[in-house]
Amino acid sequence: MKDAERLIVALDLPDPGSARKLVERLGASVNFYKIGLQLAYGRGGLSFADELAAQGKRIFLDLKLHDIGNTVKRASAQLARRGVEFLTIHAYPQTMAAAKEGTAGTGLKLLAVTALTSYSDADLAEAGFRLGAHDLVLHRAAQAKALGIDGLIASAQEIADIRRAVGSEMILVAPGIRPEGGERGDQKRVATPAAAIEAGADYLVVGRPIIEAPDPRAAAEAIQLEIATARG
Repeated sequence: MKDAERLIVALDLPDPGSARKLVERLGASVNFYKIGLQLAYGRGGLSFADELAAQGKRIFLDLKLHDIGNTVKRASAQLARRGVEFLTIHAYPQTMAAAKEGTAGTGLKLLAVTALTSYSDADLAEAGFRLGAHDLVLHRAAQAKALGIDGLIASAQEIADIRRAVGSEMILVAPGIRPEGGERGDQKRVATPAAAIEAGADYLVVGRPIIEAPDPRAAAEAIQLEIATARG
């Protein structure tokens, strides 16, 4: 895999028109895009995912499925028919097992969300979790591996420990990536592109630092260069 392919640009935009303009500005420099809740649930959002896939772009649907098992199984089976590459689910054992069943025999790879990067230990405690972010992430990573899930979404701050725990086969995707000196926004467990790659991440998800840049293509290429440099 080329180092440039390790950058996934998050199309966190309100409509396909805005997303299409950004994709055009990025041109051939970016080939992997994440479509999350904001765009997917807007008018034409999933059709836009189909459009990008038809153009040969790699697509990551970040829908974070979590419901009763039968619903997750059927929803993940439907999404597997769309020709996308990655789909996120929440890392609850029942949810992971159901999604695994729903996507059996397809090319769709499941990525389990361990703990959102906007959550701190205090946030998790307030929500009723007895484990802090680090321990919860490792606990869920072990469960995901045991169930045969393809990969994990986790903060780069936990990636190194996860990699040691799960080995080299699982895909590790790090959101909350901020170039040195970049604004954190609502993210609390962030890292630079180089730090995330050096920790063992396979892919980096970057949204606002590219979307809001005066020159999105230059911003994306700078992150790709940092990835290549970190990988030696």
